[in-house]
Amino acid sequence: MPECFSMGKVHDVNTLDLIDFEPYAIYVMDKAYTDFERLFEIEISKAFFTIRAKDNLKFKRVSSIKADKTKGLKCDQIIKLTGIKTSKLYPRKLRRVKYWDTDNELLLVFLTNNFQADALTICMLYKMRWQIELFFKWIKQHLRIKTFWGYSPNAVKTQIWIAICTYLIIAMVKKQIKSDLSLYEISQILGVSVFDKTPLNELLTNFSKNKKTKELYNQLNLFDL
Repeated sequence: MPECFSMGKVHDVNTLDLIDFEPYAIYVMDKAYTDFERLFEIEISKAFFTIRAKDNLKFKRVSSIKADKTKGLKCDQIIKLTGIKTSKLYPRKLRRVKYWDTDNELLLVFLTNNFQADALTICMLYKMRWQIELFFKWIKQHLRIKTFWGYSPNAVKTQIWIAICTYLIIAMVKKQIKSDLSLYEISQILGVSVFDKTPLNELLTNFSKNKKTKELYNQLNLFDL
């Protein structure tokens, strides 16, 4: 794992300078990382990238690849950049894939230097990246990682790994006891029950949504109306 820690004020794209690109690895990024000089470093490192294209991208189409439009693909093109600066910063060909996301009703355009993978795989790679974003967002919101106890690389890594392990343990508990509670609800219950000696299965069952609903229906009426 590269030592790529920086201060929070550093712009996202500058973090690419801190990464040792591994040959044949795939780096998936959002628009904020659009810098064709840095992307070309990934190219000459024999690694791959997939990135969201900006709307004002200047390019010319060299050729087209047949796209399966029944799966949301709009086009699959081989292009070259035509911008005065970008054409010099990235002189090689790129692949441009346009995809309609039906779930979010959003048109997405991707750029990649990967000419081997099929177009749908390129799109799904970005979708997987978004799931990772949601995963870390959940951790920051629910596992109290908004502030760090230490700022050395070892301290930051340790706290992140502790948060991830906590998340996985809670997920495993939820699956094993087949709880209808959300991961957030389970984490809150465990947080206020640290010194409770009640068995975990029983503890979470006591807070089960189904049990609450059942008890509500069994509640006696004060007035017989």
